[in-house]
Amino acid sequence: MPKVQPSRRSKMQPPEGWSDLEPTLEEFKQKMRDAENESTVGKRKVESTWGVMRVHHQQSRYIYDLFYKRKAISRKLYDYCLKNGYADGNLIAKWKKQGFEKLCCLQCIQPRDTNFGTTCICRVPKKMLEADRVVECVHCGCRGCASSD
Repeated sequence: MPKVQPSRRSKMQPPEGWSDLEPTLEEFKQKMRDAENESTVGKRKVESTWGVMRVHHQQSRYIYDLFYKRKAISRKLYDYCLKNGYADGNLIAKWKKQGFEKLCCLQCIQPRDTNFGTTCICRVPKKMLEADRVVECVHCGCRGCASSD
């Protein structure tokens, strides 16, 4: 029987600057735990995951802003965060593309997850919707993430 190799994550030392980032990421981890343990009594089935999706979005946006907007962290630290699951690399890749700057989650742009084979209702600009209509995404609870809003 082959030997079980320990995880690479445990061997990798965090890059320089990790100590500045770690307290904020620990806060996000605590928020995530709270969102996961939140009671689902009185909520619709789809609403039970909205809190987790929001925290996930906030955490990824935080790392994206530090690296691309403020240029406060190094490439090594950014890659370390992506590799260890502190941010969603696919979501960040979409944010870099024109028209997806405010994207809430990747499920909202996947046409296979909708009834009519289009994107989610939250991707429709607010000026194109009825004035009194309240829009809420079924996937993540977003109220509008079109880049023109």
